[in-house]
Amino acid sequence: MKLNSTIAACALALAAQAAMAGSVLHSFPLKPVLDTQPGGDDVALYFGSQTPPAVASQLGSDSESAHVPRKYGDDDQTSCNVALTQALRDLRSYARVHHANGVINIRTRFHETETASDTDYTCATSSGAAALKVTGDLVVIDTK
Repeated sequence: MKLNSTIAACALALAAQAAMAGSVLHSFPLKPVLDTQPGGDDVALYFGSQTPPAVASQLGSDSESAHVPRKYGDDDQTSCNVALTQALRDLRSYARVHHANGVINIRTRFHETETASDTDYTCATSSGAAALKVTGDLVVIDTK
């Protein structure tokens, strides 16, 4: 009898832990992240419907994912900002390698929830991580 009670209690605890491990979707402002972007002046970023200067050529598209562990004490927005910073760093790096000086039509998403906004981005958090994906079109912007 005692063994059955112990097994039932363990099963209940595991079920409760699994229920709490789900991802929660968030929408946060882009500005705090963009204001702190390190060394990205050579590749301009245009989110959603922001209009870039004249585009000389299009070079394809790229998607970069970020899945970062949450630090103890960080709130959801802080963790998501770290994930977005990492994904944008990788997007800019890919653009440089492919000789693009701009990325336009940038969208953020988590699974099927996508945001094409000039002001906000989509991210998901769980108890242990923050995750998102950024997608954009690589371009050469006419600088003349």
